[in-house]
Amino acid sequence: MTSTVGGSGSIDLAARLTAIDERIAVAARDAGRAPEEITRIVVTKFHPASLVRDLRALGVREVGENRQQELTAKQAELAALDMTWHFIGQGQTNKAGAIRRSADVVHSVDRARFADALHRAATGDDVLDVLVQVNLTQDHGRGGAEPSEVRTLAEHVLSLPSLRLRGVMAVAPLDEEPAAAFARLRELADVVREIDPSAHWISAGMTGDFAEAIAAGATHLRIGSAITGPRPDRG
Repeated sequence: MTSTVGGSGSIDLAARLTAIDERIAVAARDAGRAPEEITRIVVTKFHPASLVRDLRALGVREVGENRQQELTAKQAELAALDMTWHFIGQGQTNKAGAIRRSADVVHSVDRARFADALHRAATGDDVLDVLVQVNLTQDHGRGGAEPSEVRTLAEHVLSLPSLRLRGVMAVAPLDEEPAAAFARLRELADVVREIDPSAHWISAGMTGDFAEAIAAGATHLRIGSAITGPRPDRG
């Protein structure tokens, strides 16, 4: 596919990427951390595969998708590129096989049934990296395991040999200061590390709150339009 980002568009993309990385580095140093400890995932939801190709040309290796259909299509088109594909959306059990075939990391394991479905979709001896998604809101209908369920879910994931527990993921509530929410997530991350010391990832922080996430120990940030630009009109 021919790139849709060219000329000044490529310059704008590179400038936005540089600006975000500089802000991440400042936030890391302010938190007494090394910027190299933090993985920046570029979320390319609704953007064409050509944008991912342009990002790769700028050195980006970690990209995230919210929807299984987009993940599957883009990963297939760009399979020759050296990329790590993160699935960060809500997973449905009937799509677990398609997610597993395309994703290198699944951030949104929020219930045992979804973990089981991902495990059943394993082929050969491949191992899939996963994170337990935590619901930090008071809305029990939102995606993510309830905080009281995190230990049990983490233990269940550890019982499935084709899954590798990496840590926890969450989105900060809109009606709460991000620092307070991420402090709770850090406590739950410590619970998971008690079960498996190697599960040290904390996937937290987006454009508006990644500084607070970094201060709370986030290892993976999910940054979208601040890098990619506005999402295309889907009609």
